[in-house]
Amino acid sequence: MASVVQEVRNKQVVLKNYVVGFPKESDMEIRDSKITLKLLEDSNDSSILLKNLYLSCDPYMRGRMSTHDRPSYVDSFIPGSPITGYGVSKVIESTHPNYKTGDLVWGLTGWEEYTLITSPQEAQMFCKIEDKDVPLSYYTGILGLPGLTAYGGLYELGLPKKGDRVFVSAASGAVGQLVGQFAKLAGCYVVGSAGSQEKVDLLKNKFGFDEAFNYKEEDDLDATLRRYFPEGIDIYFENVGGKMLEAVLPNMRLHGRIPVCGMISQYNLVEPEGVHNLFNLVSKRIRMEGLLAFDYYPHLYHKYMEMILPHLKEGTISYVEDIVEGLESAPAALIGLFSGKNVGKQLVVVARE
Repeated sequence: MASVVQEVRNKQVVLKNYVVGFPKESDMEIRDSKITLKLLEDSNDSSILLKNLYLSCDPYMRGRMSTHDRPSYVDSFIPGSPITGYGVSKVIESTHPNYKTGDLVWGLTGWEEYTLITSPQEAQMFCKIEDKDVPLSYYTGILGLPGLTAYGGLYELGLPKKGDRVFVSAASGAVGQLVGQFAKLAGCYVVGSAGSQEKVDLLKNKFGFDEAFNYKEEDDLDATLRRYFPEGIDIYFENVGGKMLEAVLPNMRLHGRIPVCGMISQYNLVEPEGVHNLFNLVSKRIRMEGLLAFDYYPHLYHKYMEMILPHLKEGTISYVEDIVEGLESAPAALIGLFSGKNVGKQLVVVARE
């Protein structure tokens, strides 16, 4: 007699409708669905059933909460369906040749307790976790795409040299905290900006930045930057945009480099702000270039892991996480990114392994 496979509850975070302006927790809701914790006998050879453990909250997800007139580098979420994002999961069952029951993976998964992967394209978005001597949550951040973004953006585009003067905005976030530490490893002078005294102290005392300031307490950003960089800025790692970028441009040095990782000040505006001072790109021959983590994955990932894991295990690189418990806390955690509530990498614990 065939055994009966029971369905279990699958709690999900669902986007209710597309968002205009600043997102709210009420734009999302928690729903219960059902899932069978066993693959069907006729499942294809790319099927993976996952139990989600940790979910990453990332600023780029704001763009996915809106619909776009023009093509974007990432698709919009589908209202009425679970949000998706990067996370750490455990394989419950798999027909995929690269994964077996019990494997730990990181990749693009659902904001839900369990996720069923059925297509080869979806399966390709996962990476098996081989090194488990570090916290699994790190694969949402320093050992995942935020870490690779910091590494590729700084070293491939910023091209740091000993003695370079480096400025990092949103410096206490998932990417910024790493950019500053990597720049220090390269022998640079590093200054970061953040939105609270707690974060400023973290930058100087935990991450080893030479200086840091609270941009909310500075009336004249141009004067602030001249104070910290009297000889100008060689590398500006851009995470903010808007008024910060406008102030940075006149303070850049000849042949300066600006890796553009994000512009979080613009994500919730119905009409993005324009930027003045762009002629400095010409007069100072500044190289300003955007980047995405996928520019460096997978070809740089192995090299990055060889660099970062020894630093982590020896304690020469620090990483700070802001962790909330439970899917019910996920909407508030995501929205909090855009008002600077998080201190460090924001993530959600769905389940402990």
